[in-house]
Amino acid sequence: MKTISKVFLLGIAAVGFCLTSCETLDNRISEHPDMFNSLSARDQALVRQGQIRSGMSMNAVWLAWGSPEQKANGEMRGRPTETWIYVENRYAPYGSAYYPYYGYGPGFYPGFGFGGGIARFHHGRSFVFFGDPFYDPFYYSYIPPTISIPYRTVTFVNGRVMSFQYLKPPYR
Repeated sequence: MKTISKVFLLGIAAVGFCLTSCETLDNRISEHPDMFNSLSARDQALVRQGQIRSGMSMNAVWLAWGSPEQKANGEMRGRPTETWIYVENRYAPYGSAYYPYYGYGPGFYPGFGFGGGIARFHHGRSFVFFGDPFYDPFYYSYIPPTISIPYRTVTFVNGRVMSFQYLKPPYR
C-alpha cells in the first residue's frame, strides 16, 4: 500500500511539473519583465497579442511567439541571416488508398493468423507462416504517427526582423 501511494505522489508531482513548465505568452512575459519593459509601447502591445512586425528585436519575437523548433542560418543581400522556424505536430492519417487492407485487424486475413502456422506449398517446397505478413505496427498502434509541419517563419538580419511568413497549412 505504501508503494502505491509513493508512486501516486510521484506521478502527481511529475504532472504538476509538466503543467507548470509549459511555455506560454503570459509565462514568458511574467518571467522576463525586464525584457518586456525594454520594448516600446507599440511592441509591448503587439507582443501581448502574440504578433510581430518588421524591425522588431529577437527578444520581442521570442516573447510573442516563443522558442522556435528549428533555426537556420543563411545569407540575404550579402548579410548573414538567422531564420526561426515554428512547426506544429499533426496526426498522419492512414487511408484506404495507402493501406489496401484497411479495416481488417491483425490475424483476419485469409490463410494467415496469430493462432498457429499455416502451411503453403510452392514449387515442391513447403512454407509455414506464423503471424500476419501484412501486419503494420504503426497502423495498428493506439498512438497514431505524427508529422511536423512548419506554420510560420521569421528571418532576422542584425538581430532585427527582416521578414516573416505565416505558411498556409496543406490541409485542415
